[in-house]
Amino acid sequence: MIQFKLWRTVGAAALLGASVACTPVAEKAETAAPAPEAAGEAGEAASGESGGEHGEAGVATAYAGLEGPARTALGLQHLKGFVLVARQVAEVGTQEEAGALVGQGLLEVYTPAQDQFGGFNAAPVQAAEAAGMDAKPKRELAAKLDAAVRAISAAQAPLHANPADLAVRMIDLSTGLYGNVVKTDFVDPIEYQHSLGAALSARDALVSGAGALRARDAARYDEALGELNRFVALWPQPTAPEAPTPNRDVLAQASRAKLALSGFLD
Repeated sequence: MIQFKLWRTVGAAALLGASVACTPVAEKAETAAPAPEAAGEAGEAASGESGGEHGEAGVATAYAGLEGPARTALGLQHLKGFVLVARQVAEVGTQEEAGALVGQGLLEVYTPAQDQFGGFNAAPVQAAEAAGMDAKPKRELAAKLDAAVRAISAAQAPLHANPADLAVRMIDLSTGLYGNVVKTDFVDPIEYQHSLGAALSARDALVSGAGALRARDAARYDEALGELNRFVALWPQPTAPEAPTPNRDVLAQASRAKLALSGFLD
């Protein structure tokens, strides 16, 4: 039986952060919201803290060695993952759940590291969060989520990041987070969605760079895209199932996808 954690929907400051993402329902009444100084996912990477052995370590690995525009590009891609999974959740869940996911992205990735986002105007992302939390009609929410994705992509364009490198780093982030999904007696639905968002963002990075990468080696690009599609398929739905894909299978497919991408890494 899956034990689901409490969704906190009283504003971004009260949303669950990564540091409390493993609390089952049985303990929710005793669980406080994360302290304001909690760094969040990108904040932990920015401060050089590796944190736990799974999700937080995945973040540290993903951001390792990045500075300047390259770090900004990854931060934007990381944030985009929350919007991408929110877009899927909006189709099958509630608007509030989708809005909460966008809010978690802002809280965990953007807010603690704003100085590393190159002056990015987060207003479209904040508007998408508000549309979900206010339970706007699905069509309006979808439009806000699409606008948020476009705004992030527009901010990334002048940074000229290697899309294959972004994809590999988002795969690392996804697998790190996925290590926190399956627990002894419950499945963590929030870490499931966060890891799915990172997987979707990895594929998005590759697809966004299709022109340049196919010009270099079309066959290699097609192989890499196929492996990434198989990676994303390991999340069979945008909400956690009773029996998620075993972690070992996710790690194995991640390795295959990264191997296929390796020829595009500088």
